[in-house]
Amino acid sequence: MTDADGVHVVVGASGGTGSALVRELLRRGRRVRAVNRNGRMEVPAGVEVMAGDATDAESMQTVCRGAGVVYNAVNVPFVQWREAFPAAVDGVLAGAQAADARMVFVDDTWMYGLVDRPMTEDLPYRPVSNKGVLRAWLAERVLAAHTSGRVRTVIGRAPELYGPGVESVLGRNLFGPAVGKGPALWVGEMDQPLGPMFIDDFAHGLADLGEHEAAVGRAWHVPTPPPTTARGFLASVFAQAGRPLKMLRLGPAAARGLGLAWPVLREGAEMLYQFRQPHTVDATAYRTVLGPSPITPYEDGIEGTLAWYRKTGSRSLLTVGR
Repeated sequence: MTDADGVHVVVGASGGTGSALVRELLRRGRRVRAVNRNGRMEVPAGVEVMAGDATDAESMQTVCRGAGVVYNAVNVPFVQWREAFPAAVDGVLAGAQAADARMVFVDDTWMYGLVDRPMTEDLPYRPVSNKGVLRAWLAERVLAAHTSGRVRTVIGRAPELYGPGVESVLGRNLFGPAVGKGPALWVGEMDQPLGPMFIDDFAHGLADLGEHEAAVGRAWHVPTPPPTTARGFLASVFAQAGRPLKMLRLGPAAARGLGLAWPVLREGAEMLYQFRQPHTVDATAYRTVLGPSPITPYEDGIEGTLAWYRKTGSRSLLTVGR
């Protein structure tokens, strides 16, 4: 029996990435178990739901029973990162180890720090923020579990995400105003290369990493569309929304000032450097080893995201994360 034949357990299944993973795995015909802290979430028919605390190893061993692949899509609130994120990584690793399952870790690119070109997986870790330092340490911890033979692990990385249910700089700050009122908020340069990833594409890549034996033991960048710019992305969002573009561009000083009132921004302000430099990934390694991956054109991803915002409603609030 291969890893893919067991239950596919998504820890953090009610977040943007986790819920997209649940949909993708179900589409592939996998047996899916969706896990969050309280065991209450809307899932498609046929998905098993369980409650589990990612920071509790015994809880994770229970929810991962029978797993072939475990996906760590836990999204810890910024204010709890230092205390909760390491425990959540260790807890999910313990669950995967008990089940003798592969563990796929959902990651970002914050550990690379300042760059002037598309990011590749062989870049050294040179974080310039506390959260980037923590991300680098967590990634090393995940891969060390593989090197030691304790858990077969693999890491999937994405740049900035957007799509239904995603909390990011490209989320409520842009799409909320596009379907409602007020200006979009942007926190970086307008014409630097920007390679956003639609959440369903990330989920597809993560599911591939969970199923390919050649993937284990390293980090991979999941493919994105060719880069656009913030100017181009914003113009497309508002054009598809049928509204004239209205935008408020925040510089570093303004973002820090707003952080005094908005705790999420205060915690995330140190990450805004990413949007003052090229913010794209090179996924050549992924394509070479794992083959082609579906890529949603920006027009289609924006259309689907706008539809979700029209259905759910959202107020504008500057956020960083996923």
